[in-house]
Order: sequence, then C-alpha cells, then structure tokens
Amino acid sequence: MPVAVKRVYEAVSRSDGARVLVDRLWPRGLRKSQIDVQEWLRDLAPSNELRKWYHAQPEQWLMFRKRYLKELARPEAERDLQKLYTLARKRKRVTLVYASKNEKRNNAIVLKDLLDGMRKPPTGTGPGALRTMRTREAAVRRR
Repeated sequence: MPVAVKRVYEAVSRSDGARVLVDRLWPRGLRKSQIDVQEWLRDLAPSNELRKWYHAQPEQWLMFRKRYLKELARPEAERDLQKLYTLARKRKRVTLVYASKNEKRNNAIVLKDLLDGMRKPPTGTGPGALRTMRTREAAVRRR
C-alpha cells in the first residue's frame, strides 16, 4: 500500500487516497471542508512537550524520532496507530497530512516509515498487535 506525506496547506488531489491528519492541533486558518480528511488521529501526534522541544532544537532529529517512537507505545497512541494500520490495509493509497513547515523532518515522516516497514514499530504497536490488544480488552471485560 503506497503511503504519501503532504502538507495540509497543499491542494487536495484525487491521487491522495484516504487523507489522514496526524497533528494534535487543527491547522491554522483552514476549515474542515478545505482539507478533506477521512480521519484526524490526534493521539498519533507527538506530545506538546516533545513538539515544543523539537521546534526549539530542530537539529535533534534523531533524538526526536527516538522519543516519538517511544510515545507511540502509549495506550492512546496505540489505538490511533491501529486505526492507521487498518486504514492503510483497506485503502489503495493513504496520504498522511501535517502542518509542519519542515517537509523533510516531521512526525508524518516517522509514521510513513512505520507503515512502509522501514522502522521497527515500538513494542506492542505493530500490525499484529491488534489481536493482542483485543485479547487484553476481553480479559478486562471478563473480570
């Protein structure tokens, strides 16, 4: 499944496929109808602390990636990551949209690498983790 990344301020295209906004904050100056997203997975975005830290130190890209991947193992991020994996399997093309001015180094690039299989997902967040998550939820319900 091809995964693309695109700034949310770029024009919507038919070739985008399913558009997924992966930012915690809604993009400034845009209405929902202008960006045409199928999903807004805000829990996939870096925490406010990490986002602010990286904005102040953009030369720390590798450390940002490492910390961001660690954050993706949080329960709320896991749920959205599973939604993203499921959407990517169902659709021919997925475009991750983001607002960052840095087009080469942002959280959407990290997520694209995960979807493309270039990076090992954080523990418990891979495509096979859905079954484990359902098993855990069923066990909690039985208690």
